[in-house]
Amino acid sequence: MTTIEDALLTRRSCRAFLPTPVPRAQVERLLSLAARSASNSNCQPWQVHVLTGAAKRALTADLLRAHDAERRAEAGEFDYQPRADQWPEPFRARRRRFGESLYRDTLGIAVDDTTGRRGHHRRNYDFFGAPVGIILTVSRAPLQGALVDAGLFLQALMLAARGAGLHTCAQASLIDFHPVLRRHLAIADDHVVVCGLALGHADEGHRLSAHRTTRESVASFAAFYDSASYDSGVAPGADSA
Repeated sequence: MTTIEDALLTRRSCRAFLPTPVPRAQVERLLSLAARSASNSNCQPWQVHVLTGAAKRALTADLLRAHDAERRAEAGEFDYQPRADQWPEPFRARRRRFGESLYRDTLGIAVDDTTGRRGHHRRNYDFFGAPVGIILTVSRAPLQGALVDAGLFLQALMLAARGAGLHTCAQASLIDFHPVLRRHLAIADDHVVVCGLALGHADEGHRLSAHRTTRESVASFAAFYDSASYDSGVAPGADSA
């Protein structure tokens, strides 16, 4: 039995999968667990589109054609992230460290090797070889709160997958080609594409299996407010862990 702590500590963005199939019944079980996630007023605004076999291959082929022809959507369905040159600190530095650890240190791709970097990024559109590709959408009706609900659902699904011995990779890159997704999937007009998710068994023999990201310390993001700080008149947030 994998504990929640084990699942959190071993979850990673897996970018190399084995072709080993994942039974539909197992995917349905994982989705039923993820559906236990909290949502605003229990709205449960998510929809999940699961692709395997020929359906996944057809979507992948279309996505790769669009990618290679530079046919990204002119605008996303929501403002997911800043442009590459508009990230402020400390996020810019964290993003740069991630890129260096993935491309340079793990894959051996130099910073000026645009062909190599593009080639790796291209693998997103085959879900990194995973046998199961998932597209997550949410209704626009609950406004931006639905994106919070989607995040809760996504995290629960990834942790449930770890509990079953599987790995995942959340993929925002698929947002760039949301018109392609809509051609292949029955996505309601009032839904927004949140992200994709690769699901399957990790290829532990691939060099990408060794890639790990770092995390900031609790002291860097948490402030504690308690009786002692209140009674002593300490300024709010001064008692940081």
